[in-house]
Amino acid sequence: MSGHSKFANIKHKKEKNDAAKGKIFTKIGREIAVAVKEGGPDPANNSKLKDVIAKAKSNNMPNDTIDRSIKKAAGAGNDVNYTSVTYEGYGPNGIAVIVETLTDNKNRTASNVKNAFTKGNGNVGTPGCVSFMFDQKGQIIIAKEECSMDADDLMMIALDAGAEDFNEEDDSFEILTDPETFSAVREALEAEEIPMAQAEVTMIPQTWAELTDEKDIKFFRKTLDMLEEDDDVQNVYHNWDEPDEE
Repeated sequence: MSGHSKFANIKHKKEKNDAAKGKIFTKIGREIAVAVKEGGPDPANNSKLKDVIAKAKSNNMPNDTIDRSIKKAAGAGNDVNYTSVTYEGYGPNGIAVIVETLTDNKNRTASNVKNAFTKGNGNVGTPGCVSFMFDQKGQIIIAKEECSMDADDLMMIALDAGAEDFNEEDDSFEILTDPETFSAVREALEAEEIPMAQAEVTMIPQTWAELTDEKDIKFFRKTLDMLEEDDDVQNVYHNWDEPDEE
């Protein structure tokens, strides 16, 4: 596992995205729309929606924006259907990449994703070509600066609720769960009013790969930036052992 501070990386990502908050909220709004369509607008009876709301809150999405998104998705006039499409491929030097999208136009999305890979000197592969190199896990990150609870007490709450693993780093705690037990663990932490910097089901690389050539790093950052700017792209997972930024 990379020895990097997960919280520092998340914080950096959030700060970088502050200017593009609207874009993050648009992406989460799509996830809310899909969750409402699948399981209804009441989070008490829709665990997927409950999880998306938790993700929205960890991204500082205001409650009234969340409520509006739910109402809009539940409204009779909302006939936009989003389809989930996942792309897999390679960046420079064989870096493994998974791109999850929600789209109302598959052709547009496929073209944009392919273009992002090509511009970054990579290529889209066949379904399944890299996903075997990742494990799907619930991941909760808690910043030490925001949590005064003793590490042992925090670990016991997480493990008692069904967590698989608990890791302590310099500035944060990481809790890993099965996707099936993620909601129960997150709710147990919420019940104790423990603030979470990140709480979502994600894809964690089994091994990490390095890029040593500055050109390769520049190319791969280009791919990541293009994907991040695309409204259809929900999540991008990769196994690049990205150096910490000062």
